[in-house]
Amino acid sequence: MRGRAIRLSVARRMVIDLLHFAAAVPSIPVQRPMSLGPLAAARAACRDRPQWTAIFAKGYALVAREFPDLRRAYLKIPWPHLYEYPASNASLVVERDYRGEPSLFSISIKDPAGHSLPDLARLIRHAATAPVDEVKDFRRSLRIAGLPLPLRRLMWWLGLNIGRQRGNYFGTFTLSVYSALNAESLHPLTPLTTLLNYGVISSDGNVNVRIIYDHRVMNGATVARALARLEEVLNTVVAEELRSLAAHQNGKL
Repeated sequence: MRGRAIRLSVARRMVIDLLHFAAAVPSIPVQRPMSLGPLAAARAACRDRPQWTAIFAKGYALVAREFPDLRRAYLKIPWPHLYEYPASNASLVVERDYRGEPSLFSISIKDPAGHSLPDLARLIRHAATAPVDEVKDFRRSLRIAGLPLPLRRLMWWLGLNIGRQRGNYFGTFTLSVYSALNAESLHPLTPLTTLLNYGVISSDGNVNVRIIYDHRVMNGATVARALARLEEVLNTVVAEELRSLAAHQNGKL
């Protein structure tokens, strides 16, 4: 059967490069069913509701303040070692149309725990709606994807194995979901130490939440404890911020 050869687009090259390095990470998923009723109720009370991705990014970064393992990375330069960051840097995956093709980009948000939920929501909304060429992180990804393969792979390798540069350009954790499409991924891949992922959130706040982690950096029991703490933080600290936001939006403050 005769078909046709299709040249790899810039969008496909970005995904292929990411998967090339993600495939080298011995990653394992840990899942926890969560009951986020207080959080869901607090969010429902807001007139301008922050995206769930903003909520989970902040909650995870708050937990990472307590769990230094979540802020560590396995590096190979100048020898194999772990590198710990003082704060989290989120890499949020965003699907955009680029040149007529659904394309995956990521935006970097430094220290989501230090941002308010409205600030995080604005950053995510900008990445989802602004012209692709106007988003700095997207432009950088496109420039790198346009380079010859050997040079691209060298830049990726150096960026992932030089501690400071890794945190600045790749982040400390990935957040990737498509529960809005009524589906979920069970074991998404990332070259970073952890990837936060969750499924479809029911109206009463029940949801399965996963952390896919690099076993070279931490053990599964640590991840299980971090998930339990994430449920607590979302239902208390983050829910309280949402209640305050709702009161402000409704003119009660």
